Amino acid sequence: MQSLGATVGVVGGGVGVVTEGVRAGIAGLMSLAATGASLPSEGGGVFCMTFNQDYTSLGVGTRIGYRLFSLTTLDKLELICDNGNEDTCIVERLFSSSLVAVVSLSSPRKLKVCHFKKNSEICNYSYPNTILGVKLNRARLVVCLEESLYIHNIRDMKVLHTIRDTPPNPTGLCALSISNENCFLAYPGSNSIGQVQIFDAQNLQAKIMIPAHDSPLAAISFNASGTKIATASEKGTVIRVFSVAEGARLHELRRGMKRCATIFSLAFSPDSLFLCASSNTETVHVFRLEEIKETRPPVVEEQQGLMGWMSKAVSASASYLPTPVADMMSQGRAFATVTLPFQGVRNVCAIATIQKQTRVLVASMDGYLYVYNLNTSEGGDCALIKQHRLDGTEGGVTTGEGTAAAAAAPGPYPGGAKKTEPVSSGGGGEGSYAGVVRGPAVTVMTEADKMSEMAAACESPPKSVLKFDDDNEFPPV
Repeated sequence: MQSLGATVGVVGGGVGVVTEGVRAGIAGLMSLAATGASLPSEGGGVFCMTFNQDYTSLGVGTRIGYRLFSLTTLDKLELICDNGNEDTCIVERLFSSSLVAVVSLSSPRKLKVCHFKKNSEICNYSYPNTILGVKLNRARLVVCLEESLYIHNIRDMKVLHTIRDTPPNPTGLCALSISNENCFLAYPGSNSIGQVQIFDAQNLQAKIMIPAHDSPLAAISFNASGTKIATASEKGTVIRVFSVAEGARLHELRRGMKRCATIFSLAFSPDSLFLCASSNTETVHVFRLEEIKETRPPVVEEQQGLMGWMSKAVSASASYLPTPVADMMSQGRAFATVTLPFQGVRNVCAIATIQKQTRVLVASMDGYLYVYNLNTSEGGDCALIKQHRLDGTEGGVTTGEGTAAAAAAPGPYPGGAKKTEPVSSGGGGEGSYAGVVRGPAVTVMTEADKMSEMAAACESPPKSVLKFDDDNEFPPV
């Protein structure tokens, strides 16, 4: 097997050429850094906030590093990692494992895969242009550049496939299903209309192109099983849900009637019964996705006289309605709503089960996590039940055993920005580790250790494991 320290992948293109797309990507990252709200006690801008794949933890990238928080309890927000090596504009954790993928604003072409509990870098890769998005599941790791995507085998980080010459995607919009059975990648198929390209990341072949909207895409998201995908356009008034297998439209949901909005995020609930959408407005919409049942129209005897004539007239008039009006009348409305204490601040939303209760989570760039109750039976207005500051003040954050604190002085990295192919480093060689660690000592990992850690993190949890917090599976004695 090829070691993690080997060079992988080949990418065409000139050496050291800075295109308009690269400038736009860097400008976008710098703009995000400039507009990020400050954490209260640090004065460091928040660059990104991301939930992990099953919404059990939250990653926060800041001007001085990244933090990981556990979301398994309501009253306390447990800090499980505090890494202060360097500014972090992308942080993605692999489920509840110790593996985390990070990108620094100061090195926007370099991806690092780290073991945060051992405070060790497993490998790093450099790409020809700015990294705009990173997605991972237990089989694949996808790196999104403005006009290409790299698909890695996450167990050994080999580049399995490169999707080249994609339509310009300056925001790095893409989604990766977390399902092992339906391992699909979605990205914009056009930069002028809202087409969604579905790619089979397991078998490495294009699957289907879905014409979702007339305007360019603003947000896309898979459900947990990888069978459905939700989409929103830049107009932001209508959200649609499609079948991944056939591309058929399953639901059409109206976020607003008159007010256009910039959709920031879409997220299914773990059971796929609900979908939430956050935007630049103060309202987060939660839609209930009713199951579609095939029913045949009942056969009734034709009525005679005046009532029969009126029935025919009403039925016939429906076919004369303008298509936009007919579509609007068939669109679903929000089942529940969350009213945020702000608007215009970038945020990400999720629907998670915390201590057996369904909650709506909103992580905002102002440095707060908001937790709302969701009444799954009646819907309506969701009540704010908890608000956590993400800097450890107000007693809202506790420190977990897995904390790995590091100093803020960045060290040297092996070169790679001028190369035209992803170059990997094992992380154990000269100059491969950034920063001087304070607190837990740095663990020097061998190649065998790195391979073992990657393989362990990619293993699916056994289905027979007892859930000790579930009274039905583990009743009290």
